[in-house]
Amino acid sequence: MQNNNFVEKSLELHLFFGRIMKEHSLFLEAGFTPANASFSEKAEYFKCEFEKLLCDAVKLGNGIVDQRVLRSQELVTEFTTLAEKQTERFTGISIDNDITSMELRLRSGCGKCVDNPEMRGRVRRLNQRALELLDGLISFKETILRNVLCGDMFTMNYPLLIDHIIREAKLYREFVECLEKNGALPDSSMRETECFWNRIMMEHAMFIRGLLDPCETELFNSADKFADEYCELLEKCRGAQNAAMSGSPFELTKKFRDFKAAGTQGIEQNKIRSVILPLLADHVLREANHYLRLLKS
Repeated sequence: MQNNNFVEKSLELHLFFGRIMKEHSLFLEAGFTPANASFSEKAEYFKCEFEKLLCDAVKLGNGIVDQRVLRSQELVTEFTTLAEKQTERFTGISIDNDITSMELRLRSGCGKCVDNPEMRGRVRRLNQRALELLDGLISFKETILRNVLCGDMFTMNYPLLIDHIIREAKLYREFVECLEKNGALPDSSMRETECFWNRIMMEHAMFIRGLLDPCETELFNSADKFADEYCELLEKCRGAQNAAMSGSPFELTKKFRDFKAAGTQGIEQNKIRSVILPLLADHVLREANHYLRLLKS
């Protein structure tokens, strides 16, 4: 059973975070200026490599992943296909849309044990590839952040956003490493999970607020309110001694998810003025869906 859990949890991890990493790379690439062409090339490399890793995870994961993961819409949403096509057109950066089509056809596991040496070996190789790629991507992101903070580089991405995506990459790496060492995900407390994702949600609200056109006053105020509410939750969570004391962020996150979904649709339909790429809107929506599933479980 432990080996079966190892296979399932490894693949689910790559299906969610592998896509997140490839999109981080795309957002970095889209934010560089011509003065940093070599950085654009490196971001493109990581985008392509995580695309390959995600594709392999999709192929291996069909018929294995948990139904709750597929239903959560943390892997793909109803907006993802169009968001990719629009973002590809706006940026000129290629995106493998076939992977999304494959993900939309993914089937969940049916309780069958996949504990066999061949499958475990393939998943272990996938985990090792992910660790190597993450080491490189984390280092790359940290270099970008240092360059930006010391005034050696300009990018359209906020320094906080770069720090934000470094933390997500490190969480992904921590999980993969734990699976490789212990055959299971780390036994994190709900308090730790809430602290991490409340901060992520707070920063999403801050980014949305900062990327909206100044004329979008109502949306700006809504995003600002979400940022304040997550900030309060984060302070309570950090001061709590256990999960029960931290208070549940489920209802707030559900409202924020709905706000993000409406925003993604509005951006795709050109009804919202912003400098938010459609894929970035869908990206943060999927992360809210992921957090909601964690809270439910």
